[in-house]
Amino acid sequence: MRLSILVSLLVFSTVERAASQNAYTKLGQQAYIDGNFKAAIAQLEKGRLIDSTDANALWMLGYSYYHSENYAKSIAAFTKEIAIDPADAHAYYYRAKAQCRLGVDSKNPAEKEKYLLSSIIDLTKAISINPAEAKITSFYQNRGMAYKEYGFFRAQQNTKFFDKNRGASSLKSAIADFQKVLDADKGREDIASLIDVCKEKLASIVGHH
Repeated sequence: MRLSILVSLLVFSTVERAASQNAYTKLGQQAYIDGNFKAAIAQLEKGRLIDSTDANALWMLGYSYYHSENYAKSIAAFTKEIAIDPADAHAYYYRAKAQCRLGVDSKNPAEKEKYLLSSIIDLTKAISINPAEAKITSFYQNRGMAYKEYGFFRAQQNTKFFDKNRGASSLKSAIADFQKVLDADKGREDIASLIDVCKEKLASIVGHH
């Protein structure tokens, strides 16, 4: 008798948990679709406590945190999502964007380098997973920005961060990525300007001894 009661309780508990998870995820998804990222985060975090293996919920959570400018939590959510779905190019893309934001904002040189290099690695991974899509999205543009930021960081002359070779290499990579974007859309004056800025900075450090 006791065993049958226990089994009944376990079945009911499992069904109840699944129903609750679905409810939280549905509410979070609707808020996400509506662009109400604060509400989406609140619901999706509740859902994650019940089921931490829902890749779709984790993706929406990472995206919602990103658009709430909570980049550290965005990175954490996308990292969990990538562990479940390692071939999701867009998860690497948004994790990279969050890493680049933290890298740009960081005043700590070690953190700045870590985040910018991680951003470059993630964007390279996203491009390798989906090279066809990369040509028509901003994958190259965002990697170019990460290369540019890292290049400028390493091109700070008369500082302990100055590394001529790393700075020059990163700036050349930035120019190459920006050129891909410009080749696809000749009207991108913003990209043409970024290429000029990178070339100017590159010229300034090439002759530095």
